[in-house]
Amino acid sequence: MRFKSVLICWLILSLGVLAFPASAAEPTRAPGVSAASAILYHPATGSVLFTKNADLRRPIASTTKIVTALTVLRSEPDLNRTVTIPREACGIEGSSLYLKAGETLSVRDLLYGLLLASANDAAAALAVTNAGSIDAFADRMNAVSRELGLENSHFCNPHGLDAPEHYSTARDLAIIAAAALEDDTFREIVSTKRYTIPSPDGGQRYLNNHNQLLNLCPDCIGVKTGFTKKSGRCLVGAAERDGITLISVTLNAPDDWNDHAALLDFGFSLIETKTLLKAGEYVFDCPVVGGDKERLRVTNAEEISLALPTGVDLPKREIRLSRFLAAPIAKGQIVGSIVYRMNGKTVGYSPLVATDAVELIKTKKGLFHK
Repeated sequence: MRFKSVLICWLILSLGVLAFPASAAEPTRAPGVSAASAILYHPATGSVLFTKNADLRRPIASTTKIVTALTVLRSEPDLNRTVTIPREACGIEGSSLYLKAGETLSVRDLLYGLLLASANDAAAALAVTNAGSIDAFADRMNAVSRELGLENSHFCNPHGLDAPEHYSTARDLAIIAAAALEDDTFREIVSTKRYTIPSPDGGQRYLNNHNQLLNLCPDCIGVKTGFTKKSGRCLVGAAERDGITLISVTLNAPDDWNDHAALLDFGFSLIETKTLLKAGEYVFDCPVVGGDKERLRVTNAEEISLALPTGVDLPKREIRLSRFLAAPIAKGQIVGSIVYRMNGKTVGYSPLVATDAVELIKTKKGLFHK
């Protein structure tokens, strides 16, 4: 069920941070949010639909664990590998699985403990068993951050407890979440509401996902909560509607659940599907070398449609086709492509195919050679 009161406020209030063209009959307005920093991100195109202090470095509490999970998933070949809980992972303050030194759990179970229960001891156990120490694992986290091109993030630990040099931004967290959601295992875990993992006494630990967006927003697919007194309430959310994914981030947000409901509904209201290219719309006559025809007609085989936010520039089109083609060429053979790119991402692709066949010319000496 949607937050009706939030939606009413959203229709009335406008923060004015980022405006998009809209019809006079039904203007589109950005929602007001309680968060000190916020962003709404469309990962498929890299488009930002809303920002508020999105590049201000802040403590991010347990939203750190998105990076922790991503680092483990990128370096751990076997999630079913059983690890022994090290002593240094036990007794860490904050949310906990109450792990005992010497007990054994799979990496997968620790990831569920990390992302559902936000367990700080699970974070430490993953870090030490993955990299040998907390510091070495933090180095791996920062390496992942650099690979993603982030400039305003630095991590000192895997759990997000306050540290002077441990910080990120709303924008960086949106990019991190987008990368993590590309991993099927991560996506499955953060969308799970309840899970059980073994307890050393032979029983079960029952995990409940701290992310109430999963219950409050039917389209929600994750991602992670966080809180310390210094950071305030932090939340990274994601929702999928009609195959379209949006990511919302709020930092230091007293009313974070309602902030995200308003942001996500606002974002989906901006998305419309546009046909960038119809099948067969582009036709090229290409020179052919060594064939029984001097020229060959090629065309795009597929339509390209893309869900785009209103008001953003259309993606740039790139034609990838050689100056000449070499025989032999079969009818329907892919000889090039049309690619659409936006914000450094490939957002659309259609192969260019031959509309006819070209045979290789044979001479008295054998096959034709240029």
